[in-house]
Amino acid sequence: MKKITTVRTPALAGVVREANERAAIAEIKNCFYHGADMIDLHMSCLDKSDVDTLKRIVDSTPLPVLALNYNMGSSWEPLNLNEEDRVAYFKRAIEAGAAGIDMQGYTFHAESKAQYLGDEGHSFASVKPFEVVTDSAIIDKQCELIEWVHGHGAEVLLSCHPGKVMNCEQIVDLALFLEKRNPDVIKLVSLAETDEDLIEAFKTMTTLKKEVKTAVSFHVGGAKGDLSRIINPILGGHMIFCVDSYDSNSTLGQLDLQTTRQIIDGMKKVGGMI
Repeated sequence: MKKITTVRTPALAGVVREANERAAIAEIKNCFYHGADMIDLHMSCLDKSDVDTLKRIVDSTPLPVLALNYNMGSSWEPLNLNEEDRVAYFKRAIEAGAAGIDMQGYTFHAESKAQYLGDEGHSFASVKPFEVVTDSAIIDKQCELIEWVHGHGAEVLLSCHPGKVMNCEQIVDLALFLEKRNPDVIKLVSLAETDEDLIEAFKTMTTLKKEVKTAVSFHVGGAKGDLSRIINPILGGHMIFCVDSYDSNSTLGQLDLQTTRQIIDGMKKVGGMI
């Protein structure tokens, strides 16, 4: 099976948020020909997500497919799936041959998606990060899902979007806390509202590269965060999430695929930096 962790770093992930199978396959082909290393497939956007449909989508490309379900449709409308139904998408994707899943940090505890309900003893607790669970029973369920995915030869990206400004120590501690669940990649997205926050994010990425054994993708959103989407992967981040063709349903802050491919390839040529 194709692996997420074995693609060249930084891996350019072509984001696919299409409403049906044919449109998804067409966008995957565009991503492939425009330089993507892998595909980031939003399953919840599809009108059908049975195993056969997902298998046809996965089989349409030689690129590894990372499957995710953020519980929103193609026009960003909330689907209000319960956690069991949302996790069922993940299992169907693996059965269909996806290389891995993006398992959100709040999985099995939707209440933590937009509030912090965890242990106050962690360094990151003071900022009340979203999508972070510290309850051992929930963590055990997440670990069981990760083991199930690994048992089927696939990989897990464990993602958290804390939605807060966080310093280097807090992000590194959070990454180390998540690493104990044995994911294959950790994805973290905090915020930068000032130039100082952005500089801290660059420092954080270099520290994550040294302190965390698991591959990490880290960037920041917010008013000053855009530059981190390209700089942090150059500093050692594992992935860059890119859009091949923008429309009203795209994540507009994500980078243009073809431009990013040129930048990354150019950096490799001029200095062997990555």
